[in-house]
Amino acid sequence: MTTPEEKFQALIDAEEKVEPPDWMPEGYRKNLIRQIAQHAHSEIIGMQPEGNWISRAPTLHRKAILMAKVQDEAGHGLYLYSAAETLGVKRDEMQELLHQGKHKYSSIFNYPTLSWADMGAIGWLVDGAAITNQVMLTRCSYGPYARAMVRICKEESFHQRQGYEILIRLCQGTSEQKEMAQDALDRWWWPSLMMFGPHDSESTHTEQSMEWKIKRVSNDDLRQQFVDMTVPQAEYLGLEIPDPELRWNPERGHYDFGEIDWEEFWRVVKGNGPMNRERLEHKVRAWEEGTWVREAAAAHAAKKAARAA
Repeated sequence: MTTPEEKFQALIDAEEKVEPPDWMPEGYRKNLIRQIAQHAHSEIIGMQPEGNWISRAPTLHRKAILMAKVQDEAGHGLYLYSAAETLGVKRDEMQELLHQGKHKYSSIFNYPTLSWADMGAIGWLVDGAAITNQVMLTRCSYGPYARAMVRICKEESFHQRQGYEILIRLCQGTSEQKEMAQDALDRWWWPSLMMFGPHDSESTHTEQSMEWKIKRVSNDDLRQQFVDMTVPQAEYLGLEIPDPELRWNPERGHYDFGEIDWEEFWRVVKGNGPMNRERLEHKVRAWEEGTWVREAAAAHAAKKAARAA
C-alpha cells in the first residue's frame, strides 16, 4: 500500500505543484515556512539600506526611481508573507519571531550604505545575486511560492538594470565618481557572494530542499553562475573585482575565484554584523509605531463586514 509520503514524493518527482489543501510532510511545511519567511523578512529589512538614500538622491529623477524600487520591495514582502500564510502560519507570528531573533533575514542587509554608488552596487550585485537565486524558485514545488516568484523576479530584473545604469553613469563621469563606484564594488562584492549561503557540504537544508524541489540548484552552483555572469559586466564598467585569485579557467569553462571569509559570514549571520542591531531595532520600532494603523484598518474591515451582513 502506498504511504502518504510516497504519494507526496511521486507528486514532486512528476513536477506537479503542491497546493495549500494538499497533504504534505510536516518537515516540508516547516522548511517552506522557514525559507519563505526569511525571504519575506529580507525584502522588508532590505528597504532600510536604500531608504536611507531617498532624501539624499542626487536628482529628483533618481529619487523617484529609488522610491519606486523601495516600494517594490515592500510589495515583494507582502506577496511572500501571503504565500507563507497559506501554510498555516500567521503574519503576526512571523513578525514576532523576527523581532525575537528566531527568524533570520539575508545577512547582506547588515552592511551600511556609505555613498550614492552603493545604490548602484546593491542593484547590480545584490539584486543580481537575488535574481540568480530566485529564478529557480519560479519552479519551486510549492505553488503559491512559485507563482509569487514570477512577478518578483520580473521586478528584480528592473532593479538590477537600474543599479547597473547608476554605475555606468558614475564610471563615465569624473575620476572621483569612478573611484566611488570602485569603492562600492570593493565593499559589496564578497557580501554578495555570501548571499548564496555556505558551501553545499556545510548546508543543513540544501539536500532535503532539493529532494523536495523547493530548491532546484545548489548554493555553490548558483554562486558560480553569478560570478560567471558578473565578471564581464565589471570589465565593461572598467572596474576591478577585489579578488586576486579571480581568473578564467578554460578547462572548466568558468571563472575560478577566491574563498569567502566564512568567519565574517557566520559572524554576520549570528547577529554580529556592522548593522545587525540597528536594522532590527528600526524594524521593531516601525512595527510598534504602526500598531494604531493596523488596529484602525482591522476595525474598519470589521465594521464594513458587519454592515454587509
